[in-house]
Amino acid sequence: MKTTIMIVLVAALCLAAGILSHRQTRPEVAAEAASPALQFRFPDTNGQEQDAAQWRGKILVVNFWATWCPPCLKEIPEFIQWQDTYRTKNLQFVGIALDDQASVAEYLQRIAVNYPILIAGDEGGALAHQLGNIINAVPFTVIVDRQGRIVHRQPGELTKEQFLRAVEPLLAAENQIADKSL
Repeated sequence: MKTTIMIVLVAALCLAAGILSHRQTRPEVAAEAASPALQFRFPDTNGQEQDAAQWRGKILVVNFWATWCPPCLKEIPEFIQWQDTYRTKNLQFVGIALDDQASVAEYLQRIAVNYPILIAGDEGGALAHQLGNIINAVPFTVIVDRQGRIVHRQPGELTKEQFLRAVEPLLAAENQIADKSL
């Protein structure tokens, strides 16, 4: 009985220490406003370097995925559809493949993706971790507002409801800005 109580107490202390450690090392929202982690540069499927700076001022949906990941492949057709729907509303999807160029090229021969796909390999995993993917989930998606602030992190599949919940307020804010300028 005493051994069981000791084990439970030690486990509780370890859990508390882990939570405190995570809170101390996690960047605060104010630090995210500058979004230094969003300064990335990876080659596209043609080997041309693409810099995140080209999408500044847009609502950005950055999806970390891999060809060997069934949930990743499942959500890509929806992303294609959403890119078509929201392209004119200043929203841009970017796929960051945690894979090699040959595997991605083979996959893209089977499906026509209408948004940039960047090849990042292990460096993409490190970037995803910097952006908050502390459990190294794949897929992992972040949604970034026009000011470069991360407004949503999604380890695992991004559902339509989650996407709309994160994006609709950003689109509404953009519409308000457009209405004021008229």
